[in-house]
Amino acid sequence: MLQAYRDKALAEKAAKAIRKLAPEGKIKFMHVCGTHEQTITRFGLRSLLPENIEIIPGPGCPVCVTPAKDIDIAIELAKQGKTIAIYGDMFRVPGSRSSLNKEKAKGGDVRIVYSIRDAVKLAREHKDKEVVFFSIGFETTAPTVASEILSSPPENFSILTSHRLIPPVMELLLGIGDFEIKGWICPGHVATIIGVKAFRIFPEVYGMPTVIAGFEPLDVLLALVMLLKQVKKKEPKAENEYSRVVTEEGNLKAQKMMNEVFEVCDENWRGIGKVPNSALKLKKEFSEYDAREKFDVEVEEAIDVLPGCSCHLVIVGKLKPEQCPMFGKKCTPSSPHGPCMVSQEGTCNIAYKYGDHKK
Repeated sequence: MLQAYRDKALAEKAAKAIRKLAPEGKIKFMHVCGTHEQTITRFGLRSLLPENIEIIPGPGCPVCVTPAKDIDIAIELAKQGKTIAIYGDMFRVPGSRSSLNKEKAKGGDVRIVYSIRDAVKLAREHKDKEVVFFSIGFETTAPTVASEILSSPPENFSILTSHRLIPPVMELLLGIGDFEIKGWICPGHVATIIGVKAFRIFPEVYGMPTVIAGFEPLDVLLALVMLLKQVKKKEPKAENEYSRVVTEEGNLKAQKMMNEVFEVCDENWRGIGKVPNSALKLKKEFSEYDAREKFDVEVEEAIDVLPGCSCHLVIVGKLKPEQCPMFGKKCTPSSPHGPCMVSQEGTCNIAYKYGDHKK
């Protein structure tokens, strides 16, 4: 079934429909998903579009928007002798003055895990160690964390929470004065958890065409067709291209677990600043698993924007990776200077791997 979403003939048909629906003048749409950017760049979808239609990548990489301060706290915990369990994408992300891979090279106990369950298992197997799971991600990963917390992990286990929520940052971006996008392509994996209903605010309150899309090339092209039809008819709504997975209400069981364990709070996004109601923190009744509460951690003032780095502009779609003077020179996947070059969902990393900058 999925192979059909890479069918060349169907893709050409969708591209033809896009060209037919293209309005006069320039029009920009934004997605907020690193996987969408991978699909768009890897499969050369922008080359199929008319010159006046532009797809801009937004803050859809969870690793990229994790604040430097949170990384600094994880580094300080490693220096204190704690075992830090992290996803592989976080290993080389720069904090203010160092990174977790540099701390590991100095002797810090930093372990790469595939899930929070692996981190809990690590804590059970090493009861003499304090294991801290660096818990990052959007609505997609938060339910698995909530599930483990509800399962009563061992006393030597805690989490450093750095979860972010997608709709609030989308809403914040609409308040930027020179923000000229005319529609959203929304992340299918996030919508799988929170449902179509969570994105209805954008057409209903802001008059913004909105489509939830899957991750295959045809998914993205069909989402563009749907957006352009809304623009042409001047009928903004929230549509679900990814109906094979996403429902109106989302995953109610996952939402219930998240609501039981976490509460919503204001928090900083790297490259963006403080975003109201955009993050999750553990509720007081689960504070025994909160690394911030459990350990006395003080760090120097954090530096989110590193000297010479343009990630803060790339994250909000104001700059293309190739426009950063460091891109491909002082900043590469093997030697990243900024967070957008580290993760496989980072816009700079994707542009370096699949873009045409080397031609």
